[in-house]
Amino acid sequence: MSFWGRVGGPYTTRQEFFRRLGAAVAIWFAIMLFGLGIGMAGYAAFEGMDLVDAYLNAAMILSGMGPVSELHSEAGKLFSGSYAIFSGLVIVLATGVVLSPIVHHVLHVFHADMDDDGTPDDPN
Repeated sequence: MSFWGRVGGPYTTRQEFFRRLGAAVAIWFAIMLFGLGIGMAGYAAFEGMDLVDAYLNAAMILSGMGPVSELHSEAGKLFSGSYAIFSGLVIVLATGVVLSPIVHHVLHVFHADMDDDGTPDDPN
């Protein structure tokens, strides 16, 4: 069985749904740590920030709040703008990963009693 189940097979249990949701949240967490690491490395390299300040600026950009510290170098400003665009894409990707098992489950619920032609399934 694949991560999302079998086509035409039995519906998953509540426990299986929450296992898949937990896996999606773990993937979300890994994506966010990856994005945060890129931001911290960039702020440390281009602006010479210590790790705490680099973390603060990267976390604020990644969360959509904007930078905290004033940037002094052109390279740092270019990195900050590029990182902001990258962060927007990371948020969209991570949100899609977390929402995919929920949307998948909802679609199964809406189509639970339908045949391929859209008519109600005959229980007999």
